[in-house]
Amino acid sequence: MDETTTIVIATRNPGKTTEIRDILKSYPVEIRNLNDFGPIPEVEEDGTTFDENAYKKASFAARVLGFPALADDSGLSVAALGGEPGIHSARFAGADADDEQRCRLLLEKLKSVSDRRAAFECVISIAIPTGQALTYEGRCEGVIAEKPAGKNGFGYDPVFFYPPAGQTFAQMPPEDKNRVSHRGRALAELGSEFDKVLKWISLQMPVVPKFPCKR
Repeated sequence: MDETTTIVIATRNPGKTTEIRDILKSYPVEIRNLNDFGPIPEVEEDGTTFDENAYKKASFAARVLGFPALADDSGLSVAALGGEPGIHSARFAGADADDEQRCRLLLEKLKSVSDRRAAFECVISIAIPTGQALTYEGRCEGVIAEKPAGKNGFGYDPVFFYPPAGQTFAQMPPEDKNRVSHRGRALAELGSEFDKVLKWISLQMPVVPKFPCKR
């Protein structure tokens, strides 16, 4: 019987946890997230790339909790804005702004702009307590729509038009979006070689010495 490996998803988002559990359900892993543990400090996402921020979150959770940890960092890069909002996607319109405000600001900045090319990008990092990590990346290219459309999804989904589907991400059924999205592609790459990931974890994780009980 395979030994179960515990992996912590460095998030408190139940939707993200469920998505990852579903992709890895055929493997001998127990997926937990930060809600399964007591309070731990927040990680300051001050990296300059998605890669740096994903690694910071994963390695911090792994060191603090003692388990392998998985984290992702993702965002929207718009060609006409020089790659913005990029790593600042969640804070594009201010720390307290909601999704609607972020989309509205993006459309304002692109008003009368003809080049509306954009891409969602995602980097997934899997780290162990000693600091080593594996990285997986996903990217989905599209264009920014002239106005929001659709009620599904979150973030910039209502304004991200995906040409192959002829719809915005927010108009697509979630299962269709997840097959082609940046996070879906990164997770698919991870899932396709997860048996190798488990072997890597078993080789890299520190072994706790066992001592006989003496009376």
